[in-house]
Amino acid sequence: MDTAAYLKLQNGSDVRGVALPGVADEPVDLTPEIVKNIGYAFANSIAEKKRTEPSLLKIAVGRDSRLSGEMLAKALVHGITQAGASVLDCALSSTPAMFMSIVYPETACDASVMVTASHLPFHRNGLKFFTAEGGFEKEDIYNLLLRASQVDITDRSLPDDKVSSFDLLSLYAAKLCTLIKEKVKAASYDKPLQGSHFVIDAGNGSGGFFATKILEELGADTSGSCFLEPDGHFPNHVPNPENAEAMKSICRAVTENHADFGFIFDTDVDRMSAVFADGTPINRDSIIAFMAAILAPDFPGSTIVTDSVTSDRLTDFLEKDLHLKHLRFKRGYKNVINKCRSLNASGIPCPLAMETSGHGCLRDNYYLDDGAFLAVTILIALAKQKASHQKPEHLIAGLSQTYAAKEVRFRIEEEDFHAYGDRVLADFKLQARSKNFDLPTSYEGVRIRFPKGSLSAHFKRGWMLLRASLHDPVMVLNMEGETEDDLLQITKMAKGLLSFATRLDQSGLS
Repeated sequence: MDTAAYLKLQNGSDVRGVALPGVADEPVDLTPEIVKNIGYAFANSIAEKKRTEPSLLKIAVGRDSRLSGEMLAKALVHGITQAGASVLDCALSSTPAMFMSIVYPETACDASVMVTASHLPFHRNGLKFFTAEGGFEKEDIYNLLLRASQVDITDRSLPDDKVSSFDLLSLYAAKLCTLIKEKVKAASYDKPLQGSHFVIDAGNGSGGFFATKILEELGADTSGSCFLEPDGHFPNHVPNPENAEAMKSICRAVTENHADFGFIFDTDVDRMSAVFADGTPINRDSIIAFMAAILAPDFPGSTIVTDSVTSDRLTDFLEKDLHLKHLRFKRGYKNVINKCRSLNASGIPCPLAMETSGHGCLRDNYYLDDGAFLAVTILIALAKQKASHQKPEHLIAGLSQTYAAKEVRFRIEEEDFHAYGDRVLADFKLQARSKNFDLPTSYEGVRIRFPKGSLSAHFKRGWMLLRASLHDPVMVLNMEGETEDDLLQITKMAKGLLSFATRLDQSGLS
């Protein structure tokens, strides 16, 4: 087998590739044959880890709504069973539910795999792997793909009982319903959401169950919910809470249907954002602030971990309004999750790690980035607030909404783009220091903070962050000012600081 063909499928702690033909210059590289071999290698690696025989293992397999999902799930099951393990076929599922198949006593799986590529286009797909310790790390993926590249399976006949079907999403939804009932303790115990109106946008991914199996089951009105039917063509909008059109869709659905609140999920439901009744989006900085405000009373003085591109406005809100600590770490959901784990392990309370993308994990939910569980946490808070006649908006009233922001992506026109990116960051930092700018601690790239009056007499405040992409020949510059004029001044300063970087395509700064 071509080892390089396998290793190029690694995307951080996931496997990603092109699963369907039809898009120019994107040949299929995630084939059923490769996925079968990955399944075989995965079963054997889990057996080694647990010091047992593959024949004693039970591994859950699920998928999202992608067009290639059934085909790849079938190949995965084939590989796992050829290794000797049994498979719990969960069919349409969510990524968080697949991890919970290991936790739930009703399923008690040894490991699980989700066939998904999150919000990527219809022709792409991928794999996420779980054990009881959580999702695979980068090193695990590398070793798995290396092992899979050396697999040579001679198919053998297997007993029929090696594969059993299971409706995992229904069990998962029932567990979340029970949690809501227990936490809300409504007078109408079984219908704690009666009298409330919620709108869901599932983006034609796996998240439609949240409306039908949770909200409606608990008495809520879900009229106006949209794109609940799984459709791997994703015909309405990109199933991504970071996408502007997707957020416009859910905001419009909430206001047009006079709902109390709205939720939007990505394809495999590990990410979530929300909307207030007046159509105000709760995403990026504001969804982190909202979750932190819900948790703050139970975790006073604790630390909230976020990715690197969060705003100084968020820091002010977390530290001054909520009296929490803000640790701004790196991009990448595994990075923030692992930082949350390590803080708690060292005795520093950290109840939440969350990215602006909508990925968020709670310490008390297995450090699992679970969009549905975040939504349930919000539902419980909303139900309690409704009983005390409070509006949810007050939770983040202290988060400044006055700002102007911009993200610019620079293509690196050098063959060794990693080395060039490192040099640019080092020189950029020197340029900033020469001007005596405020350089706060940054775990990723170079961040500059601009206080009032630092760029001109009428400048209010702002910041910028320059970082390098891990996988692509790209550098990313995030900038934010309190006003449009502040943003213009920051942009002008960025041009000056980057004037030395002649191998960056800086046309986006114009």
